[in-house]
This record gives sequence, C-alpha cells and structure tokens, in this order.
Amino acid sequence: MLSIYNSLTNQKEEFVPIVPGQVRMYVCGMTVYDYCHIGHARVLVVFDVVYRFLKYLGYDVTYVRNITDIDDKIINRAVENNEAFDQLTMRFIEAMHEDADALGVQRPDIEPRATDTIDEMLAMIEKLQLQGYAYQAANGDVYFSVSKFADYGKLSGKRPEELRAGERVEIDTGKQDPLDFVLWKSAKVGEPSWPSRYGDGRPGWHIECSAMSNSLLGNHFDIHGGGQDLQFPHHENEIAQSEACNGEKFVNYWMHNGFVRVNEEKMSKSLGNFFILRDVLKNYRAEEIRYFIVSSHYRSQLNYAEEQLDNARAALQRLYAALQGTDEVDIPEGSEYQQRFEQALCDDFNTASAIAVLFDLVREINRCKREHSDERHPLGSLLRHLGGVIGLLQAEPDEYLKSRVGQGEAGLDNDEVEDLVQQRLGARAAKDWAAADRIRDQLSAAGIVIEDGPNGTRWRRA
Repeated sequence: MLSIYNSLTNQKEEFVPIVPGQVRMYVCGMTVYDYCHIGHARVLVVFDVVYRFLKYLGYDVTYVRNITDIDDKIINRAVENNEAFDQLTMRFIEAMHEDADALGVQRPDIEPRATDTIDEMLAMIEKLQLQGYAYQAANGDVYFSVSKFADYGKLSGKRPEELRAGERVEIDTGKQDPLDFVLWKSAKVGEPSWPSRYGDGRPGWHIECSAMSNSLLGNHFDIHGGGQDLQFPHHENEIAQSEACNGEKFVNYWMHNGFVRVNEEKMSKSLGNFFILRDVLKNYRAEEIRYFIVSSHYRSQLNYAEEQLDNARAALQRLYAALQGTDEVDIPEGSEYQQRFEQALCDDFNTASAIAVLFDLVREINRCKREHSDERHPLGSLLRHLGGVIGLLQAEPDEYLKSRVGQGEAGLDNDEVEDLVQQRLGARAAKDWAAADRIRDQLSAAGIVIEDGPNGTRWRRA
C-alpha cells in the first residue's frame, strides 16, 4: 500500500487514484532564463523517483512537467542580453534537457510550454470573469478576486485576514484587494504580447500552470508536485483559480520537496549562495549528485556541501564495488530485501530507508564473495535492479570505479594503472615481495586501491 504525505491535509494518506490503475501527475518545472542549479536538480530528481516508482508499481502514469517560457525574469534577462526572449528560452530549454539527462531523469510524458497554451489561459480567465471571480482594473490588468474564493489559504494554512494585515493596495495597480493576483498583464512597450479581449498582453504566472494542467490532465487529477517554495502563493493561487473556474476539487495529493540549504541558509540567487549544476558536474559525477539528493527524504531540508558529495561518492563506490565482478543472472523474486525496499518507498517515497536496504544487500553480497569463489550470485542482479528503481547503479562497475571525474588530467591514467598492476602481479609471481609492496605503495599514493581476491586482482580509484 502506497502512502503519500499530502501537503493539503498535512498527513500521510493511502494513495487511491481517481481512475483505478492510472495516475495523472503534474509538476511545476523550470522558468527557463538561466542554467539549472542544485535546487532545480532536486525537484527534477525527486519527482523522477516518484514517476519511476509509480510505474514500478504497475500504474499507467501520465506525467506532465511544464516549462515557463514567459515571465518578468525571462523578459528582463533577454533585455540584458539584447536577445529575443524566445531565443533565450530555447537555449536554456536545451541546457535543462542536457542537465536532466545527465542526472538520469526520465523525460516527462508531456512537457508543455506556457507560450503554447495562451488560448487555454484566456479561456479560463474569461470564464472566471463571467463567474465573478475576476475583474479588469483601470490599468488594463486582469486580477483574480481572492475574497470571492472562500477556501483561500487551505493549502498553506495562511488566513486571508492575517495576510492582509500590514498590506496596502498599490495605487497604480488598480487592485481591489492587496491579495488579488494578476491573471493577465496588459502589454508594455517592447515586451512580448498576445492579443485578447482585454487588449494585448501576456499571462500572469499562476494562470499558466492551471491552464496547462487542466488542459492536459483534466479539471481534477491525482498528484501535483513542486518545491516547498511554491506552496504559497503559487500553488495556493492555482487552487483558487482552478476550483473557482471549474467548480470541483483541483488535486487530490499535493507533494512538496524540501529546500536545498547552504551552510544552513536557504539556497537562493538573491543570497548569492546557489550552485549551478554544470559547475558541480566538473568535479562530481552526475550519479553522485543524484545519490546525494535521494539519500535524504524528499520532504527534508537538504544541506549542500562538498563533504556531502564526497560522502555520496564513497557510498557509490561501496555499492559499485559489490557489483564488480558479479555476473547478470535472474533476479530472485520476493526476497526479503526487495520486500523491505518496496515497503520503504511505499512509505511516502522514503529513499533514505530504501538505500539502507541496498547497503544491507551489499553486506550480504560481500559475505558471499568472501565465502564462495563463484560470483554468479543473484543478489548482485537484485542490487542493480533495485538501484535502478531510484535511478542508480546502471553504469558498468569498472567504468564507474576506474573513472577520473573531478581529478582532471592529474594522476595515473587507466593504462598506466593497468601496467603497474601487471608489474606487481609479475613481482608477486616471482616472489619479489619488496617490489610488489613498492608498486602497491606507488599505486596507493596515486589514489588507487588494490583488491586481491580468489578471482584475481581488481583495482579502483579511492
């Protein structure tokens, strides 16, 4: 039984899809005006795990992850670059796909762009206006009237009267209430715009996701996800405008991943403490970053530090070392390890507990290796299979353990290491133990770990 922590009710609930056997899931994707940072990487990986595990459980999943390709940040960056906004967004969409692919993130089933959904947004806005939930202000902007929606605040727990305290209406906006949010922005000189009954303009951010999700998944669907920072006001506003427009419940289960922090402070561009994923990938493998992300429960705060990535590297080395030398055989069905692994993920996608099961499996594999020379043990295949459920352990063990990521061109290359290993084996065969030890020390100083076993000598980088 799968249970999900529902941000709407603040408790774990048994997952019951609207249509048996089918899951419709929407996740707020990137606003494409810059490269992905570690915070974006967490959203991508977290919901990739959710997607993978739902499919593993046998559900027919429709996963929609949108792209916001028009908003103030995009327009401002395009002006700074003296670049057309659509050229800017196309560059960063391609970069996002490269980064997501590197992290082993599977492509969503549908990836809509805001600029391709303008007609659907305008249809929702017009319907909201006809129903009395929206109005056009004197400045031409169209706003959602928060006071007309009685359940406003039910996701975030924020009460409208408390939010209004200390707020004031800005005279130039034409808002009737300081909490009202924009649905359609009237065109400004030099900015991208689209024609509408309200005059030329462009959509507000919140209406984009409602229109894209409703048009692709229906008015009422199973799961909506995103970062914790989107819970208010973005997701709160999505609920208000969607339920006001359609007259029915918007989403059954709301999922929010925790913040990424740096030195215990929230990572953000305004604080200048964010890390571009591409820069981190110069020193760490993508799988090490992915492991770092899934080693903590998705709802917890994730503290970014090189020490944490070093720990991820060491953990993956242990996992891949257990796989090294094992042959692919049929996976044992219904083992204790598989049951515990599945139970962990069924408990609100608890990847940290699932990884603990993988290490229990590693200990058993290593015990079998010590006691038996035959390495065709089915537990190696099971380890790779279960790792794949959360997007890990799909590389060849030797390739992972012998690569030099993060070390540049310094140190011994693989051919040099292989040559020294063979020299050491020759010295051992000749019983020249002093030479063998000297070569081993030379390899150790170069960060090479030598492992002698009943099936020969293997090496890996420390």
